[in-house]
Amino acid sequence: MKILIADDHQLFREGLRHILTLYVEASQIVEASSFAEVIEAGERESGIDLALLDLTMSGGPWPECLRKLRHLLPSPAHIVIVSDVADRSAVNLAIDLGASGFITKASSSQVFLAALNLVVAGGIYLPAEFADPGNQLVTATVEVPNITHLTSRQREILSQLKTGKSNREIATDLGLAEGTVKLHVTSILKALSVRSRTQAALLA
Repeated sequence: MKILIADDHQLFREGLRHILTLYVEASQIVEASSFAEVIEAGERESGIDLALLDLTMSGGPWPECLRKLRHLLPSPAHIVIVSDVADRSAVNLAIDLGASGFITKASSSQVFLAALNLVVAGGIYLPAEFADPGNQLVTATVEVPNITHLTSRQREILSQLKTGKSNREIATDLGLAEGTVKLHVTSILKALSVRSRTQAALLA
C-alpha cells in the first residue's frame, strides 16, 4: 500500500509514518511538505492508495491543491484531510472536492486508525461534531469488524496479507495449494465486509 503524507511539520510526518508502518507493515510512504510537493508527488508517483493532506501548507490555496490531487490520483485512491483547521465550511468543502474523510489533529491514534478503516472500506469519516445525522455519514462511533470469528487458518492468512504477500507466496509459506489460499482470501473478504486485500490488511 502506497501512502502520501503531506504536512509542513516534519515531526508530525514522522509521527504519522510511525503509526502507519505499524498499522500496515507493507506500506510505502511518500512525503510532501508543501502543496507544490503534493502535486509533484501526484504526478510522479504511480499507485498511491491513500493521501493524508494538511490544509495549512505553503504553495497556494488548499482547495485548488485538493482538486488537482483528486484529478491526478486514480479513482480507487482515498484522500483524507488531517488538519487542525476544522470549521464546518472547510470540512464540507473538502468532502465536496473529493476527500473521503476529515480527521482533526486533536484526534487520538485510535480514532485516526478507526477513521482510516472506515474510509478504505468505502465510507466517509467526519468528526462527530460535524456529522449531519440526516445524511447518514458515519463517524468514529462505527465499529471495526471483529476478526475473532475467522477460523485459525483464515487469521493466519490474514496475517500474511498484512505483509503484502501474494497468494502464491502465502501458499508457499503455509504449505497450501494456491487455489486453497485464494478460496480463503475470498471468504475473509466476505466475512470482513471489505472489497479488497488492502482493506482486509488494514482491518488486520
